[in-house]
Formats: sequence, structure tokens, C-alpha cells
Amino acid sequence: MSLKRIVLLGGAVVIAATALIGAWSTFLAPVGVRVAQPEGNVAVQVFGLGTVEARVTSKVGFKVAGVLVDLAADVGDRVPKGSVLARLDNREQSARAARAAAAVQLTEANLQKATAGFAKAQANFANAKAINERRQKLVQSSTTSVESAETAKTTQETTRADVDLASSDIAVAKANINDAKAQLQQESATLDFHTLAAPYDAMVIARLKERGSALGAGEPVFTLIDPKSAWALAFIDESKAGEIKVGAPADIVLRSLPAKKFSAKVARIEPESDRVNEERRIAIAFDAIPEDFHLGEQAEIYITTMRLPQALLVPEAAIIGLGKSRGTVWTVEDGHLQQREVTFGHRLLDGRYEVTGGLPDKALVLVQLRNGLRIGRAAKIDNKIVKEPAR
Repeated sequence: MSLKRIVLLGGAVVIAATALIGAWSTFLAPVGVRVAQPEGNVAVQVFGLGTVEARVTSKVGFKVAGVLVDLAADVGDRVPKGSVLARLDNREQSARAARAAAAVQLTEANLQKATAGFAKAQANFANAKAINERRQKLVQSSTTSVESAETAKTTQETTRADVDLASSDIAVAKANINDAKAQLQQESATLDFHTLAAPYDAMVIARLKERGSALGAGEPVFTLIDPKSAWALAFIDESKAGEIKVGAPADIVLRSLPAKKFSAKVARIEPESDRVNEERRIAIAFDAIPEDFHLGEQAEIYITTMRLPQALLVPEAAIIGLGKSRGTVWTVEDGHLQQREVTFGHRLLDGRYEVTGGLPDKALVLVQLRNGLRIGRAAKIDNKIVKEPAR
């Protein structure tokens, strides 16, 4: 045999051996796979976008019309309850209040005068009564004339009427005092209305008027919020909102602080959904309100609807024919590959599904599809199993 034929024959043997090795690697050798591992305390969450808002928002202004002469607060200021925010020109109203105070003093003086008149009328009546009694005795003994006795009687009756009149003067004076005090209270209250005070511990988020502005009654000057009422309003797809309950734990991630999560709770579920976007509005209250927050800032909301004590989770990419909570997965059973139709429960935000049924005992579920998968082929579990991240 020639050397050339020997070389050709040797090359053919090498090629054939290589082909056999390749075929064995492709069809016969155990394939390396990654499988899911049971996980405990798995959070099932619902995601939604929202904005930071304030539950308590007020537009405040004066109850009376006037000219704005002083502003004591500006946007961003935090003002305690009762602190002065602004004032109107109150000179005219101050004069009215002073006049009402003088009227009270006048009516009190009139009461003193009426009281003195009443005392005088009582004294005159007592004197006239005594004189009349003496005259009536004297006329019986003919010591005095009948005319004198009649005059004394008439005088007693006149002084009695004077007592009644003086008593009425006292009642009128007291009524005038009450009226004057009520007028003073009204004018003083109107004077107070020329000063605008914070109705609660507040933050100023808008100043709507400046000094010198002529204001109508009730026209807003500031917009205030209660900073303790800051929360996030989230919009959740109706299809995912059914399991959300008031008091459920949640996390808020502000757009300005993407690396930080703020713990929160569901505070309110709006009874009316958005008919167009088919979303439900959920109010999320911070456990601890950020010191520096901004109304209208976009926020990501993660609401935990439940926790699974233990769950087997499979990525959506490893499921074949997913639909209506069912699908097919690859499994490792007794060291060989199989396919099983299984049922699914909750879907996590990271795209993994909870396997709830359809798996034989000790079956392991693949978490990643790869080339070379074939029913019955031997499988080798990769020692470097990478668990899918749990949210």
C-alpha cells in the first residue's frame, strides 16, 4: 500500500472518529441544565406608576375684601398653625371697632344712670307711701282735708309709676349693652378677618397674590398643604388590582431617588375606576414621609398582596405554550429529560410563575431552554445553578 493511500485512510479514520464524538456529544452525552430551586417567603407584588400628592390641600384667602398690604410667607415655607401669612389694610375697620367699643361704654354709663334713677324713684315712692298712709289716718279723724288725702294718694300712685318706668329704663339699658357688645364682637371679628393665619401646620406651595393687590372676599392668596398628609397616588391595572387590600405593605421608589425604597401601606382604594384607562387609583401612605418631597413627582409603587411560604418559580422564557395558567416545561426525572404540562399560580414582577401542579415527585424544572433538549436524554445538573432574582 502506498504512503499516499495510507495517509488518506488515516484521515478518513480521524474524520469518522470526530463525527462519532460529535454525534455522541449531541445525542448521547448528558446535557448540562439549570433547574429551579424552591424558595421561601416569596413576595407576590403588584406594580403601578403614580405621583406624590397631598391628601390635605387648601386654597386660603381673606373672608373680606380689601387691599393686600403685607405678605409674611412664600413658596416652600413651613408655617405653624396660627402664624400670620398676610394682612389687609385695616384702618377703616379699626375705626369701626373703636366706635363699637365706645358704644359699649356709653350703654354701660346709661345703665348706671338708669340704676340711679330707679333708686331715686323707689325712695320717692316710699316717701309718698308714708305720707299717704298718714293723710288717710288724719282724714278719718277730720284732722286734714279730704282733698289733701286724695292728693297724697295720687302722689303715691305717681311715684309707683315712676318706679316701674325706672325699672323699664334699666331693662332697656341692659338690652342696649348686649346689642352694643354684639356689634363690638362683629366689628372685632371683621377686623380679625383682615389678618390671614395658617389653619394648620402647613407648607406653602403657591403664592397667588402680591402686595398692593385689591382682593375680593374669598379670593385665594396662598395654596397650602399639610406636609404630614403626603402620600403617593398609584394607578393599578384593574386586572391586577383585585387582591389589593387596605393596609397591605408597599414600597415607593421616587424618580429622584431610584436607589432608595420608602416603606408604605395602602391607605385607600378609590371606589371609582378610570373608565377609559381601566385603572384603579390606590392611595399609598408613607410609613415615614421623606423630609424633602415634591408634589407631582413620579413614583414607582410595589404593593405586596401576599407572601408565599414556599414556591417553585419558573421564568416565563422557560415555559412553552403559556396560556390560561397552564403551560409545558422541561423537567429532569431520574436523570433524564421529560416534558410536563403544569399549572401556574401567581406571576411575579420579574416574570417568573409559581408552579402549582402537574409535577411528579422529585421532578426538577428547567429554568432555561437550550439546544440539545430531547425527551429521554440524560441530563446533568449544573453545579453553578444561578437562582433567578426574587422581588
